[in-house]
Amino acid sequence: MRLAIMSDTHVPGRAAVLPDWVEDQIRAADLVIHAGDYDSPETLQHLRDISNEFVGVSGNVDPPEVDLPFVEIVEADGLTFVVTHGTGTRTGYCSRVADVVKDAAGTDAVGVAGHIHEVVDEVTDDGVRILNPGTAAPASPDDEATMMVGTVNDGDLSVEVLHGD
Repeated sequence: MRLAIMSDTHVPGRAAVLPDWVEDQIRAADLVIHAGDYDSPETLQHLRDISNEFVGVSGNVDPPEVDLPFVEIVEADGLTFVVTHGTGTRTGYCSRVADVVKDAAGTDAVGVAGHIHEVVDEVTDDGVRILNPGTAAPASPDDEATMMVGTVNDGDLSVEVLHGD
């Protein structure tokens, strides 16, 4: 199963549109996992429209019309993902996200979060893998658009970080 893992699209708040290469990855994925901060219900609807299957959560800048939960659980080919935005500072980020994952599904699940606009692929001290795909649309001129693509095969996950041009 091919995954597109993304967060912090910030359209139209910080970018007019998503980069074409990001949309290409979304269309090619069996499942899109989005960790919030769409900025508008139109962006959320666009992502749903171009996805084969879509799972997402609300972020801290999303308006109430982006009516999604703050935590979502999805299973993909034998692997459980807990999706949350990960609001808060960088200090303690992975342990905060791991706590959400453990509360929702235990330590065998993978946490997907956003918010800090940094790519993260770490395993916490208690064994929870945390993925943050960065920001799918640059939030400032110094940022680079990033996302992750993953392959899940019978419970095993491999992940690659993709960068914008």
